[in-house]
Amino acid sequence: MDLENQKRIKEFAETHKGNLVVILGAAEAEAAGLAAETVMIGDPTYAGVLSGVELKLPAYHCIEPEFKSLVDATVYDTQVGIAEMTMDVAAISEEMQKMRAEHCK
Repeated sequence: MDLENQKRIKEFAETHKGNLVVILGAAEAEAAGLAAETVMIGDPTYAGVLSGVELKLPAYHCIEPEFKSLVDATVYDTQVGIAEMTMDVAAISEEMQKMRAEHCK
């Protein structure tokens, strides 16, 4: 996750305590997991403003059923549908579930 996004998420988390969920769109499970880890327990690369900052924000990937079911199907297909066809949905979902189980309440 780039440094500017870390800064934005930290600001949102401070402003909207308890009312924030992070939706990710990384194309690979490892990248999604790293971004989820960053918003949950801090930047593992120790490069950004979230170094050592545990926001414990729940994070979901846009291809996960928990998110997909909340979005109008036409909008979803237009915005995510083609990209979803190129992603390893099972691997991404598994990584995201693992991250939430380990690092989120």
